[in-house]
Amino acid sequence: MESVEYKCPNCMADLKFNPASQKLECEYCLSTFTAEEIKELCAETENSIPQETIQLQEDFENHTHLYRCKSCGAEIMADDQQTATFCYYCHNPVILAGKMGGNFKPDKVIGFKLTKENALDLFKKWAGKRWFVPKEFKSMQQLEKMTGLYVPFWVADCNINIDYHAVGKKIRSWTSGNYHYTETQEYDVIRRGSLTTRGIPADGETKIDDLLMESIEPYDYRALKDFSMSYLSGFYADKYDVDKAAVFPRISVRASQATASLIRDSVKGYSSVSPKIEQYKIMHTNWSYILLPVWFMSYKYKDKMYEFAINGQTGKLAGTPPLSKGRLWLACLGLGAAVAVVCAAIGGAIL
Repeated sequence: MESVEYKCPNCMADLKFNPASQKLECEYCLSTFTAEEIKELCAETENSIPQETIQLQEDFENHTHLYRCKSCGAEIMADDQQTATFCYYCHNPVILAGKMGGNFKPDKVIGFKLTKENALDLFKKWAGKRWFVPKEFKSMQQLEKMTGLYVPFWVADCNINIDYHAVGKKIRSWTSGNYHYTETQEYDVIRRGSLTTRGIPADGETKIDDLLMESIEPYDYRALKDFSMSYLSGFYADKYDVDKAAVFPRISVRASQATASLIRDSVKGYSSVSPKIEQYKIMHTNWSYILLPVWFMSYKYKDKMYEFAINGQTGKLAGTPPLSKGRLWLACLGLGAAVAVVCAAIGGAIL
């Protein structure tokens, strides 16, 4: 007897039938589907892997090293020309841990557009406006730790079913003689159908803050190229440690928010709109695993790690600078002394 396994169209985990809901459910990304929906979605699924894909995975495995940091556990991917490196998170040396598995081969990559000199200029301008950061934060020793890093991202195209029902009101008021009139007309506002949100990213690295990566978006996907090891030359790349199932909740929220915004923008011409039903269900997700360029720097200050990132394509930057309480305290003392001198001068002039 043959058994049949159904995979979740959103994260490829196993689906299980729930007798209570009479639906197939994914325990990882929490998606649910009726049997009819799954039969339709799986009708054109192909299980074979092209020989070309297998060869590309083998080439990737043969020419990629994996380095592991014994201090913080980070795993760093580099080409086979790299002989020694350091961990860009905690700055400790890392050791060769072996070859990368071919299943970690990215589909696409956006190459660096900004040089290290470009990135340092942007950082210096940004840091120059922060008066109360420690001096070491701007030192050459710290600037040398700016690292060109390819960050692993899952990018999703989500097909979404829309069921939106609201009550739209048009209110008109006028005065005639001694009477004031208000007319209220109510309309059923319905939006049903499906749409696809494209290119929603979520980084696949636990050691980099998700909000930091979102802060340097967007990337211009028109620059995406088929992955080649040549892009890694002179740079580092992270090995993803967060799979599709784990990032799907983040993707789902962003896809639903984008869809909801689009639907609401389509409802115009009413004095008020009150939604009664607002459901956006992701039916199917197409995934790409890509590497995106980031100039990255971390700085440890008083046992806390601060991260700074620059979009390696656009130059958009983000980060939280450390605050030197000593420099802030000196500035406050200086300001207080200046105020005291002014007050004394004013008091002497009055006397």
